Amino acid sequence: MDEVFPMANKMRIGILTSGGDCPGLNAAIRGVGKTALLKYGMSVVGISSGFLGLIQNDTVELDERKLSGILTVGGTILGTSREKPFKHSDSGDLFNKPELIKKNYEELGLDCLVCIGGNGTQKTAHKLSKEGLNIIGIPKTIDNDVWGTDFSFGFDSAMTIAAESLDRLHTTANSHKRIMVMEVMGHHAGWLALYSGLAGGGDVILIPEIKYDINIIAKYLEKRASEGKPYSIVVVAEGISIPEINIPTSASGECLAKVSACSYIARNIESLTGLETRETILGYLQRGGTPSPQDRILATRLGTHAAELISHKRFNQMVILSGSDISSIPLEIAAGKIKTVPVDDPLIEDARLIGTCFGDRL
Repeated sequence: MDEVFPMANKMRIGILTSGGDCPGLNAAIRGVGKTALLKYGMSVVGISSGFLGLIQNDTVELDERKLSGILTVGGTILGTSREKPFKHSDSGDLFNKPELIKKNYEELGLDCLVCIGGNGTQKTAHKLSKEGLNIIGIPKTIDNDVWGTDFSFGFDSAMTIAAESLDRLHTTANSHKRIMVMEVMGHHAGWLALYSGLAGGGDVILIPEIKYDINIIAKYLEKRASEGKPYSIVVVAEGISIPEINIPTSASGECLAKVSACSYIARNIESLTGLETRETILGYLQRGGTPSPQDRILATRLGTHAAELISHKRFNQMVILSGSDISSIPLEIAAGKIKTVPVDDPLIEDARLIGTCFGDRL
């Protein structure tokens, strides 16, 4: 980087975490805050509950003491929310949220706002930059679907949890000679299903990017059974395409719940093959708990680089991992885009070579 601007040590920055929680958020807060405080002499303000905290002017001064001891702690000390300040409610907003954010940003005396979050957060961050705020984005998500960065922190922790869960399902599946179907998160991208499925020995991996045929899956599992393989493991991303099926949740049928991807696949497998099949949905277990060492390192590296960008007044950037290097791209490039799994990704081909089925061919 170029020489630090002489006024960098006079700067005042805000940090917020927005969207779903995930392991590594506190490590990122710590990376930004400690670098800003100790290296550049900046003052640091923590914004509570994501963008909602900026709307409500709910903040806390962060010093080194408040940032100590949080590296390994899950969740976020600042709290989070899914507040989208540019989205108008059906009933109409009673006040202009972006204008309130700008007002509070100025009254807090902020020179820059660090927004730690996923796709929605980076999209909002870009919109705020267009409103005149100085912004730095840090990508986080267990889905690994933030465009522009090779990996986001949170992904490694979630993948580890999912893979360890598959390890446990193997023993139950083998003991009872069952097919076990496990659903992991991933609305639009199948990174988590792909990586955890490969790491956890999934026989079938279903991701949103590859169109599957339930009959092909059934034939594949029947073939495994005929070859004397006593059980099978199926890993399903929650966002795979399934037919619209509603289940009445009351006697009158007035309240309806949608069938999960996991349930749809499990029921059809059992119906088509006659093989005993059970389902497991990991849900929020994937997002909680202590971050993995890899996520602690990545979140710290992204956080320290964010502080460096601020010191050089290189605003409206999103920090990224590219190969083994930490760099940045303009927020406008990443905003509004989703990084999906390419159908020709080398990991998919590797999985096929060891006999993994993706539901598209035998």
